[in-house]
Amino acid sequence: MKPTVVFDLGKVLVDFDYAIAARKIVARSTHPPDNLNFLWESPLLLQLESGQLNRQEFFEAMQKAIGFQGDLEEFSLYFGDIFEPIAPMVDLHSMLRQQKIPTYILSNVSDIAVNHIRKHFPFFNHFDGYVFSYEAGSLKPETKIYEALERLTGKRGTDLIYIDDRPENIEAANVRGWRAILHESPEKSRAAVLKFLRGTLKFN
Repeated sequence: MKPTVVFDLGKVLVDFDYAIAARKIVARSTHPPDNLNFLWESPLLLQLESGQLNRQEFFEAMQKAIGFQGDLEEFSLYFGDIFEPIAPMVDLHSMLRQQKIPTYILSNVSDIAVNHIRKHFPFFNHFDGYVFSYEAGSLKPETKIYEALERLTGKRGTDLIYIDDRPENIEAANVRGWRAILHESPEKSRAAVLKFLRGTLKFN
């Protein structure tokens, strides 16, 4: 049985910068905060990504806090348009698919971000499955979201190869016996994946 490769999303498959959204949102607000950190440091973001708030509730809370003058559609456009694919990692995923290696995404993320990425980046639609924090009701490194991935894949322990850029998330995967790779660069992650898959891949 072939191992399954699981990717984190942000900073692994796509880069992002919340400041891009914050600047646009601030420009449309009547009483914006003094700095741009409000967007990614707000507890509202964690509540959105953990499924405690839906997008409408998140929008209304943010609108109340800073006086955003647009509607939910405009806010979602700004909030979602912060991503760029990390080409070498997208290429790694494509290579794994060509080799018939099952691939999944395990990510702390909101539905606003997922909808934007799905719409604009075709590669995102070609995974075997997805576990998103807002659907699982749990954020990495909590146990619940890792268990959700194991149920979805039907795999456990060393049958799962996992790439993530955050040490605490890697540690939680290691505790479960996954073969976890701390993402420091596309080159290092690719080399580590290929090492784990030695004897599984076939090239012409």
